[in-house]
Amino acid sequence: MTTTAAPALPSWQTVPEDLPAAIRQIKRALRARIEASGRSVHDVFAVVERRIADRAAEIDADRKRGESVWPVIDYTDIADGSVTPEQLDKLKRRGCLVVRGHFDRDQALAWDTDIVSYVERNRFFENYTGPGDDFFGSVGSKPEIYPVFWSGAQMQARQSDRMTRVQSFLNSLWSNESEGVRWFDPDRDAMYPDRIRRRPPGVDSRGLGTHCDPGTLDLWMTREYQRTFRHLFDGTVEDYDPWDAAHRTTGPQYPGTTMCSAFRTFQGWTALSDMDHDQGVLHTVPIPEAMAYLMLRPLLDDVPDDDMCGVTVNQVFPADRKWHAPLLDTLTGIPDIRAGDSVWWHCDMIHSIAPVTDQKGWGNVMYIPAAPWCPRNERYADRVREAFLTGSSPGDFPEEHYERTWPDRFGPDQLNETGRRSMDLA
Repeated sequence: MTTTAAPALPSWQTVPEDLPAAIRQIKRALRARIEASGRSVHDVFAVVERRIADRAAEIDADRKRGESVWPVIDYTDIADGSVTPEQLDKLKRRGCLVVRGHFDRDQALAWDTDIVSYVERNRFFENYTGPGDDFFGSVGSKPEIYPVFWSGAQMQARQSDRMTRVQSFLNSLWSNESEGVRWFDPDRDAMYPDRIRRRPPGVDSRGLGTHCDPGTLDLWMTREYQRTFRHLFDGTVEDYDPWDAAHRTTGPQYPGTTMCSAFRTFQGWTALSDMDHDQGVLHTVPIPEAMAYLMLRPLLDDVPDDDMCGVTVNQVFPADRKWHAPLLDTLTGIPDIRAGDSVWWHCDMIHSIAPVTDQKGWGNVMYIPAAPWCPRNERYADRVREAFLTGSSPGDFPEEHYERTWPDRFGPDQLNETGRRSMDLA
């Protein structure tokens, strides 16, 4: 195999003024860089296709044996360090997890009741003006996503020892030190306040289509992400590791109303009600390596030169059958969930919410991810701290600010040490 010096890649640290021209330029440069290794884009993509096919065969075998595709681990095993090597291996291969009994069921149900009381006391429903964003606003049931961030229930869960243990366990799955840099601290999380979902029995919901959330065009166009995905673009695709945090935690991200400013090792939510697996629940493509497919697919010949398979700025990263059919064939829903369980998925993973008609039972969750302390999250912590102190909606979310005047929102005097550290409060 003949190689030549790898050409430098152009980069844009902010959104390019002429997006189609920038897309054409970066695609030419990426193809040239791959070809400088002595391999073609098709050679490199074929490696990824084989890897995806192997994972898809494992998933299909699990289904045929009647086994859960999603790994399921008891909280007590995480807390006492007794998770088996076999469980860890499946978790790394699948990139998603259900933690059984993360919180006591009665505690979770009580939090659900407390949230209802909190919003009713503060006349939320009388003042609700409708969805603040186009994405979650598309689900159809109103309201399903409550723009509430600072209830006692949410804050108690975020700063609890049980949440901290699970977040540290999940963070530890990543390689967080390389090139002489510690990319994040696995044992300190930055608080990432998010909303709650309450979907009542009998509701119809359109769900959410397949997408992923790590970024958009910045994944190809910024220097840091180009280094994150270096093995995809320099001919060493076999070395690509979706669990390598190098360069993910330092660079910029293109802004957008549906973007997350923080680095999350895992997205997650905690169940506040029991949910059956066929009642409009979360699905993922349980293959962490699928990101390699998403990143390389736009470089193939059948994609127009100014198109990145539909990815653009200020919208979620789409995954659809036109470009990504082999991935979507593995889409798998969570198993039955009980109140107090938590659900987690790798930050790069394709996911969706299935539609439901006449839902049976409640579908209530509070969104709490794993977002370890790192330069990107430290910057966002400044915005979180200000939002907490003023009762505002945090910076990543629409400026709805319902809680600013609510006298019984969670206050600074109720923070424990974990809560203070997570917002960098002295």
